[in-house]
Amino acid sequence: MSGADCPDLASLREHIGDCRRCPLGETRTQVVFGVGDPDARLMFIGEGPGKNEDLRGEPFVGAAGKFLDELLASIGFTRSQVYIANVVKCRPPGNRDPLPIEIETCTPFLARQIEIIDPKVISTLGKFATQYVLDTTVAITRLRGKLYRVGGRRVVPVLHPAAALYNGSNRQVLFDDFRRLRAVLDREDDSVPVGAGDPEGETLEMSDKAPENAPVQPQLF
Repeated sequence: MSGADCPDLASLREHIGDCRRCPLGETRTQVVFGVGDPDARLMFIGEGPGKNEDLRGEPFVGAAGKFLDELLASIGFTRSQVYIANVVKCRPPGNRDPLPIEIETCTPFLARQIEIIDPKVISTLGKFATQYVLDTTVAITRLRGKLYRVGGRRVVPVLHPAAALYNGSNRQVLFDDFRRLRAVLDREDDSVPVGAGDPEGETLEMSDKAPENAPVQPQLF
């Protein structure tokens, strides 16, 4: 069921098919599998598809997606150079939070995507994706701007791009988050001391464990 035997993204997408494994299959328009470079160094994980994504079958294609493209450009990337996926691949009705059974059913496919892509860094976009990946209830405002290691991978939480659409002051916060994200990508190995500044002089805190009330090895990886 999880697609663990699928050797590549194409076969995994075929395995998922016109998914009806959870109740979301009865209300969504189409599965939003993910998009981008199958060998990407950087992978983004959001919460789930919204209305525009549900109609087009691609993550982050609305106003928040346009701002995400702007943020990517600020660190020298295009959408085609990263990979973008979500915690769940079908739109929850009314854009509500995914239910536990929906997450439990869908995330094995996300885990397999991560294994196939094997990104150097994962960036979680917003509260829901961050709290799921780090298995915590700590607020995103406390988690963003820090570097975590989860199952041997680097995880950098950032605000969701939509946060800037509702509060203009979050635009600069997001640009700062992405500058730190670029600094993490530019580190070639773990020899960089914890607390060493990035090329812009910023400091990114390194945590060898997840934040409070989260296990060292969250469930996703």
